[in-house]
Amino acid sequence: MECTVTWTGATGTRSAMGFVAETGSGHILTMDGAPDAARPENGGANLAPRPMETVLAGTGGCTAYDVVLILRRGRHDVRGCSVKLTSERAEADPKVFTRIHMQFTVTGKGIPAAAVERAIAMSHEKYCSASIMLGKTAEITTGFELIEA
Repeated sequence: MECTVTWTGATGTRSAMGFVAETGSGHILTMDGAPDAARPENGGANLAPRPMETVLAGTGGCTAYDVVLILRRGRHDVRGCSVKLTSERAEADPKVFTRIHMQFTVTGKGIPAAAVERAIAMSHEKYCSASIMLGKTAEITTGFELIEA
């Protein structure tokens, strides 16, 4: 897996801290920093997600992918899956994630709660590289709501 990240520079109205990432699969992702009123040259223009937000979003995508795949392989009629991630970061640099809570909402027909619980556990214990990696610095907790479709 590879990715090239390029600084977009500080020209005109563009952000001083904007970046474009091109993934090995040929997709583009933009990132930007938060505005810094005290030192505008160090801040962004809030034109795209922060880099750490993309880490959190990628982790949510990784685990939701696993949950859907595991439920489908179990022949469950899954019709929707979302996960809301809330996090806390360290106060001092490096500002790593220290706590992450993942709240899943799974919609389907006749899916047993135990199957959802098992799918989430399997993702976090075995399959989701991102959450397993972040679990080295953060306490990760999960919860879920099951909605009958």
